[in-house]
Formats: sequence, C-alpha cells, structure tokens
Amino acid sequence: MEWFVAPEYWWSRLVFQRALAVVYLMAFLGAALQFRALLGERGMLPVPRFVARVPFRAAPSVFHLRYSDRFFALWSWTGCAVSVALIAGADSLLPLWGGMLLWLVPWALYLSIVNVGQTWYSFGWESLLLEVGFLAVFLGNDEVAPPIVVLFLLRWVLFRVEFGAGMIKMRGDACWRKLTCLYYHHETQPMPGPLSWFFHHLPKPFHRIEVAANHVTQLVVPVLLFTPQPIATAAASLMILTQLWLVLSGNFAWLNWTTIVVALSAVRFPGTAPRVAGPPLWYEVVVLGVAAGLLALSYRPARNLLSRRQVMNRSFDPLHLVNTYGAFGSVSRVRYEVVVEGTADDLPREHSRWQEYEFKGKPGDPRHWPRQFAPYHLRLDWLMWFAALSPAYAGAWFAGLVERLLENDRDTLRLLRRSPFPADAPPRYVRARLYRYRYTTWRELRETGACWHRTYVRDFLPPTRLETAAERSVPY
Repeated sequence: MEWFVAPEYWWSRLVFQRALAVVYLMAFLGAALQFRALLGERGMLPVPRFVARVPFRAAPSVFHLRYSDRFFALWSWTGCAVSVALIAGADSLLPLWGGMLLWLVPWALYLSIVNVGQTWYSFGWESLLLEVGFLAVFLGNDEVAPPIVVLFLLRWVLFRVEFGAGMIKMRGDACWRKLTCLYYHHETQPMPGPLSWFFHHLPKPFHRIEVAANHVTQLVVPVLLFTPQPIATAAASLMILTQLWLVLSGNFAWLNWTTIVVALSAVRFPGTAPRVAGPPLWYEVVVLGVAAGLLALSYRPARNLLSRRQVMNRSFDPLHLVNTYGAFGSVSRVRYEVVVEGTADDLPREHSRWQEYEFKGKPGDPRHWPRQFAPYHLRLDWLMWFAALSPAYAGAWFAGLVERLLENDRDTLRLLRRSPFPADAPPRYVRARLYRYRYTTWRELRETGACWHRTYVRDFLPPTRLETAAERSVPY
C-alpha cells in the first residue's frame, strides 16, 4: 500500500525518535536518583503500601509482583541504559520487529513506575511521555518509511495538548480572557527559572500581547496541523517557538520538551530519504489495528475537549494510551512558600536558633537565584508548591518528610540543596512556616541583591520532635 508510508518524513522520524529518547533518559534518571526518599521501602509514600491496597488491574506495574529498593533501582537504571541505546540509534541496527520491541521496553519500564508513583507522578507530562512513547513503537526504523497513520496520531496528540490547554484557560480563570494572567504567572508558577524574574518585570502591555499570542497558538494554530505542507510545518514550528519561550520562563519538567518533540514529527525536514523496501504486511496490519484502537479510545478525550466541565491531565485507561491535557486553568495572584526549619535545642522557643533547610529548586533564601533544572524534574520541590497552596495537598507525605529530616535520612537529604545540620547531629525539632513571596523590584535587587522579598504569614507545622512526627498526618 503506497499510501501507508510517507518517505518525505524520514528525517522527521529520526529527529523525533532521538529527541524522545533524551526525554526518556531524563525521566528514568530522575526516578533512579529520587525514588528511595519518595517511594522506597522507607519513603514518604512507600510502593509496598500502595500495591497492597490498589489492585493490579487499576495500576498495572511489575512492582505488584515484586518490590525492593534494589529492584526499583535496577529497573530505573535499565531504563536509562535503554534510553542511551536509543539515543545512539540502536533501533536502526535491528530488524523492524526488533526495533519495535526495543522502543516498547522504555514505555513498559516507565509505565510500571508511573502507576505506582502516586502523588509524585500525578502530572500531565507523565501521561504525555507514555502516550507519545507508545506511538513511537510503531513508527518503525530504517527498514521502512514512517507510517502516515502514526504521524497523524502524533499530530492528534499535539492538537489535544495545545487545544486542551487553550480551552481550559478560556473556560477557567477570567484573567486569561482579560489578557492579564501574565501579570502574576511568572511570579506564582510552581518552580521559577533563572529568567522568570526578568519575564515578570516585562511591561504589562507586552504581557497582554503574550497572552493573546498564546491563545492564537493554542486555539487556532493546532487546526493547521492537519493541513497540507508547508502550512503544517509552519504551524508546528510556531508551536515549537512558543514552547521554547515557556522553557525560558520557568521549570516545567519535560512538559514543554515533550511537546516540542511531538511537534518535530510534524515538521518536514529537507533532505532525501534512503530508498527502502515497502513495509511488510504484518507491520501494516499491526499499525492499522493499533491505530483503530487508539482512535476508539480517543472518544472520551475528544468529548472532554468539548465539555463545559473539561478536566485536565487525566488518563482514561490504566495504560495511559490516550489522555487529556491542560495547564493553568487558574492562576494564583499571590505566591506562598513553606519554609522548613530545624533546631538542635532541647526545648524549642521563638528565640531558639532555627536553621532553614534549602531546597534545590523551590524558592527559599531570598538571595538564592533560581536555577534551570527542566527537563530534569525535582518532584519534592514541585509538591512543596502545592503544599503552600493548601495543607491538604501535603497530607499524605509531609509528616513523612518531617520525620526523615528529624532522622537526618541520607536519601531525603539528597533531595535538598543543603541541610543545616551535620550528618551525625540531626535536629531535635523541625517546624514549617508559611511565607508570602514576591519578586523584588529593580531597585530592591540593586540594593539588596535579593530576587525575592518574603513576609511571614503563619505557622504551617508547629515544632515537632521525632516521637510525634509519625503521628501527624496533616500539617496545620
């Protein structure tokens, strides 16, 4: 079937697959380096406790069959190794069926992690990576030209990501319709980047232009993905530029980067494709069968796009094959941060020497300028932003964090930038306080060198010692 393949997208597939493998590598690397404190046997949300109460059919994962920290580490580092092999082009050295199986490996590995990841893995970029990673299995390798139907499905993913985000904004916070959301967003986003301070201080008329341009990119441009070339390439390129602007303005894990990767599959790169034989019949049957199944599963996400009660970042099946996406349906006007402190005093008092724990990514010390981490994802830092919005977000894990800080737990301290206490002298008490943060002005920056100004609001968690930390499930 000549219509089945699109040789002109040979280089698009190559760029897409290598870039996707890099995203996979970031995901597995984060899992390998952070899981012990978050999900391990002594983690804040242990996997064994989760699989004991959630059946396999609801969250398919190899860890239902067996779990140990050593096994999880081996699983994650295997994902890293396979990702590196795909970056190097190992799939092109295998027969078609072998290349497909190789691409299936990181998808299956990461699915097992996400399905036991609980709160730490509850965000849209996890499902996006799995959905796109599953489609990558059927794109083929150097033995065949890329199938048109899979390229179409990738554009369907990109359409849902962008159009879903645009619709959730228009249906959500009124500031999106008034073009004023960026008056606040760069200051209140979950994890600012090194340039976020400067983005926030751009003139307000420019912020309004940014929002208007965002609406065009998310609500109009996605439709052009399904038009002939070169219009589709222009549409995908505009989306890539918009996502790169978001990359510069904050740390959003690999959400922006995966969106860029998917958009690359719609860009028609110049160059002559190598001559290859037609695809085998079994490959055509498999691809068309999978495509038919995915289109059938697309009904609920498509209906969600048109619903007045649109939800964002939801999976409709336990394999995360077709999902719904969206971000920032509402924008906070004020930034709050939870600051965690410890003291070595036997009896805590207000005048005790309270020393602050410093996180890697989330704002803390007003003089500490944010760093760029994305596409690497700091999961604890990200959830601390939600904890500041409401203690309910932290109810399941914050007491575990405090308990491990009181123990000077090595794996937990590795998630932080700095602990004020030596390894052999843990704090006697830990407390948490809520502060209001705002960016400094240009004048304040010149005079103090601080990019943040913070004001104490209230206690988040009163002084807690090790004997009582485990008893607390929800902070104040």
